Amino acid sequence: MAVVAILVAASFLAAAMATAASPVPAIYVLGDSLADVGNNNHLPTILRADFPHNGIDYPGKKATGRFSNGKNSVDFLADNLGLASPPPYLALLSSSSSANYVNGVNFASGGAGVSNATNQGQCIVFDKQIDYFSSVSASLSQSLGQAQATAHLSKSLFAITIGSNDIIHYARSSSAGDSPQPFVDALIQTLTAQLQRLYDLGARKMVFLGTGPVGCCPSLRELSATKNCSAVANDASVRYNAAAASLLSGMAARHPDMSYALFDSSAALLQLINQPAKYGFAEAKAACCGLGDMNAKIGCTPLSFYCSNRTSHIFWDFYQPTETTARMLTSMAFDGSAPLIFPINIRQLSAL
Repeated sequence: MAVVAILVAASFLAAAMATAASPVPAIYVLGDSLADVGNNNHLPTILRADFPHNGIDYPGKKATGRFSNGKNSVDFLADNLGLASPPPYLALLSSSSSANYVNGVNFASGGAGVSNATNQGQCIVFDKQIDYFSSVSASLSQSLGQAQATAHLSKSLFAITIGSNDIIHYARSSSAGDSPQPFVDALIQTLTAQLQRLYDLGARKMVFLGTGPVGCCPSLRELSATKNCSAVANDASVRYNAAAASLLSGMAARHPDMSYALFDSSAALLQLINQPAKYGFAEAKAACCGLGDMNAKIGCTPLSFYCSNRTSHIFWDFYQPTETTARMLTSMAFDGSAPLIFPINIRQLSAL
């Protein structure tokens, strides 16, 4: 045990030295496919991305389990902070060597939602992700000591992106004329307990990436005869982001030692979709990789077609953004200002 303690302490010191130039020591990530860096590779699920053509623009042209042609938003967040992108938790769990959690961990899982019923059995549900973080928090306390672990977590960033899958499922099953408000209220009630639990486990700096205009993803556009965005899904997304903003504001008022930055992904991505040429895009509706109308009938598989110039497309597959889109949105969140990122941006949050 003494040897293990020495090794962990040495790893912590090395991590501290390596990130001395960074305002935060680590990033802990929870969420869905927008942030998954390979957790689903370790699950018996159809919701996987560890095969071509995913990763075609990733270093080494390797499919890592990211639902993207290259890097995702978490990778760019880490790049901006001068940190390595946190590894998938399930990869650490299955490793034969002692896991090192001080450099950050990614718990995100493709398909996850606020509700445990969303894609249950096909992903790591959000509550389970928090369970896993609880284990990591306990491990840090054991290896570093309670005081040092608490200080480490209080300085770290907690990046959370969750809710899109819930809204997609709702939009596909809702009846015309239904108000999404009761659905959103139920989601927020669940999310309130989840974020409070993260706070109780040591999270003090939260980056909440709100849901995008999911009604404009190729999969939901394809359901429309006119190929327009789903108004039901986009309405739910706007309501969800507004309610999440109220939730986080209330938490910060109750907990003076907590700070947060909320990114309005819906408004930000709509800027790109509504004026694609202004931001360097040629295609704002169809997916780059897939099959069928708008490449949105079937997802990105080795049998799918994919566009030759990924930088010209906003969407990589029928749900996910391209690497270029993810880079652009992360830049807006990192150095932007209200109303897209508020009450402070990620750079300001990191410096606190």
